[in-house]
Amino acid sequence: MATKDLSQYDINSVPSAKKMRFGVVVAEWNYEITSALTDGVLKTLKKHGATDNNISVKYVPGTFELPLGGQFFAELDNVDAVILLGCVIQGETRHFDYICEAVSQGTKDLNLKYNMPFIFGILTTNNKQQALDRAGGKHGNKGDEAAVTAIKMVKLKESFY
Repeated sequence: MATKDLSQYDINSVPSAKKMRFGVVVAEWNYEITSALTDGVLKTLKKHGATDNNISVKYVPGTFELPLGGQFFAELDNVDAVILLGCVIQGETRHFDYICEAVSQGTKDLNLKYNMPFIFGILTTNNKQQALDRAGGKHGNKGDEAAVTAIKMVKLKESFY
């Protein structure tokens, strides 16, 4: 669903989230960026009818811990979808590669294991400015995109019942 402006989408193509329940797991590392992503998620979910009572936000130390935080939601809470929010910025070592690979695989594994949407709302950028540009800056907010994706995926799953 990626676009040049992550916050632009056809509002009429997004179903109501009024009865949907969401878990949001936020990495504390790069908090300036992840808090902006969280703001985007919350704003967009509420714009489409989700209520405060149907949104639960939890924090983990870093992006690597996001899949486990998501698993806790799947096993210990009653949610329809989980949105994982993090930011990994390229550094001088291969740490970036290891974290991104682990979180990507972990998110995929959660989707398949729990048969529910786990949304990859994680920025993987070359520098901090690119992350800021995608967390409410000139390229919109990846949080908006993640929220829309969660709503659409919950609706898709419901369409099979």
